[in-house]
Amino acid sequence: MVTAGGTGAVTSRLFAPGRGPQPLRPRARDTEVPHTPLRPMWCCRADGQPWPCGQARLLLRVEYDGNLPGLSIYLAGLMYEAMRDLYRLNPHDGPEPATLFTRFLAWTRRPA
Repeated sequence: MVTAGGTGAVTSRLFAPGRGPQPLRPRARDTEVPHTPLRPMWCCRADGQPWPCGQARLLLRVEYDGNLPGLSIYLAGLMYEAMRDLYRLNPHDGPEPATLFTRFLAWTRRPA
C-alpha cells in the first residue's frame, strides 16, 4: 500500500514502471555483428531469428555462468520491454504472454 503525501490516506494508485535494461548482451567479439535484439521487432541483429536466438542463448549462458538468477532478472526486464514494443507494433495480434515467457525465460531454468 502507498500512502498519499504522508497523510495516512491509502491509495491503490501505483507508479508506472521505468524502462527495463538496455539489450546490450551478449557482447560482440571483434568485428562480428552482435546477437542483440533489433528493436522494436525483437529479432536478432546477426541472424534475423526471434531474439534471443540460439546463439544469443549460448552466449548469455556463458556470460552469466554461475549466475542464473542474474540472467533471469536481466531477461525478465527485456521481456517487459519486448512486450511493450511488440504490443505497440501490433496491438490486436500481439504475442501471447506464455509465448514470450517461453522465448525469454523458460530456457534459463536448470535442467531437472
